[in-house]
Amino acid sequence: MTNIYDKYKTELPGKVIEDIKKEAQKQKLTDLQIKKVFEKAKEEYDVSLISPGEAIGIVTAESFGEPGTQMTLNVFHLAGVAEMQVTRGLPRLIEIFDARKKPSTPAMVVYLKPEYLKSEKTIRKITSYIKEITLKEISSSFSLDIIKGCIEVTLNNKKIKDYGFSLSKIVEALSDKLKGINVKETKSGLLIRDPNEEGNLINLYKLREKAKNSIIRGIKGITQILPIEKDGKIIIMCAGTNLKEVLKMKEVEAKNVTSNDIHETAAILGIEAARQIIINEAIEVIENQGLDIDIRHIMLLADIMTHTGAIKGITRGGIAGEKDSVLARASFETPIPHIIKASLIGEVDNLRSVIENIITNQPVPVGTGLPNLVVKTNKKKVENKNESKKS
Repeated sequence: MTNIYDKYKTELPGKVIEDIKKEAQKQKLTDLQIKKVFEKAKEEYDVSLISPGEAIGIVTAESFGEPGTQMTLNVFHLAGVAEMQVTRGLPRLIEIFDARKKPSTPAMVVYLKPEYLKSEKTIRKITSYIKEITLKEISSSFSLDIIKGCIEVTLNNKKIKDYGFSLSKIVEALSDKLKGINVKETKSGLLIRDPNEEGNLINLYKLREKAKNSIIRGIKGITQILPIEKDGKIIIMCAGTNLKEVLKMKEVEAKNVTSNDIHETAAILGIEAARQIIINEAIEVIENQGLDIDIRHIMLLADIMTHTGAIKGITRGGIAGEKDSVLARASFETPIPHIIKASLIGEVDNLRSVIENIITNQPVPVGTGLPNLVVKTNKKKVENKNESKKS
C-alpha cells in the first residue's frame, strides 16, 4: 500500500494524498480501490490546473473585487468581555492585503498542553499569568503627598486575592520595573518615593503615571483573555499579541499558537508561517461574510506577498511599486514621479506584461496573445522564386 502512495507523490499535492490516505483507512479500502481513487483524483486535479496563457492575475483580482463590494464594515465583539473585539469584513481584508505593520485589533489564540486542562482552577491560574496586570488594575487610589514627596497607593484587597498576589511579590515586581525608586509596604498598600527627585512636583506626577502602568504580572501587550471551548478543546482567546513571550511558557502547546499579526509571525516563526496566516485570516474573513472564493486565488495572493522572503503589501510601496515595468508602476498610483524618475536614469521598459501592452496598444501576452506564429520555410525555394521574379 505504501508503494501506491509513493507513486503519486510527484503527481498530486501532499494534502490530497494525506486526505485520501485517511479516508482509505477509515473506509477500509483495498489496494485496487485506493488506486481507482487516486486515478480519479489525478484526473480531477489535471482538469483543475490553469491553462497556459490564462490571465490568472485578473481572475484573482475579480474574484476578490466582486464579493468585496458585498462585505460589511463591521467589528466583531466577543461575548463576555466588553473590551475584546476583532476587526472583520472589508477593513480586515484591506488590512491583510495591504500588509499593515500592526492590525487594528491584534489577537492571539493560545492552546494549553493536555496536562494543564484537567481542572478549571489550573486553567484560570495559567490565564492569569498570560494577561498583563498593571498596578492600577489592583489599586483603588493613587494620592500624592507633596510635603513628603511620595505617592501613596491604596490596594484593592479583593482583586489581589482574586489574582493570587502577595504584597511582597507586588513590591518585588514594582521595584524591578521602577529602577532606583523606593517601594515600601504600608497598612493600606504601598509607598513609592524617588530619593533623587524629592520636592519636584512634575517628576512626582510622571512617577505616578509610570507606576500606574507598570506590569506587575503577565505578558506585555495582552490586555484581555477569554478561555472558551471550541471543537471539544479549551482555547484561550487573547486581545493583544506577543508571540515571543507566550511561546516561552511551558504550559503552552507551542505548535498550535497563532497570532493575527502577520509581521510578528514572520519575525518569530518565519515567512512560511506568515504566508499561512495570510491564507487563514483571509479565509476566515470571507467565510464570516457568507461568501465563497476559491482558495487557490487566496493562495496566489499569499504567494505574491511572501515569495521574496519578506512581506510585501499590494500597495504602491509594496508589490505594485517594485514591478520591473515603468508603465506598470505608473499605472497604479502617482504616475508622474515614476515617469520622471525613469526618464532621468534612462530606464528601459521591455513591455513583457499586460498593462504596459494595453497602454502602448499592443497585443497582450495572455491567452491567444501569448504564442507567436513561427513559419518554417525552405531557403532554396525562396531564393529561386526571387530570381524568377527578377528575370
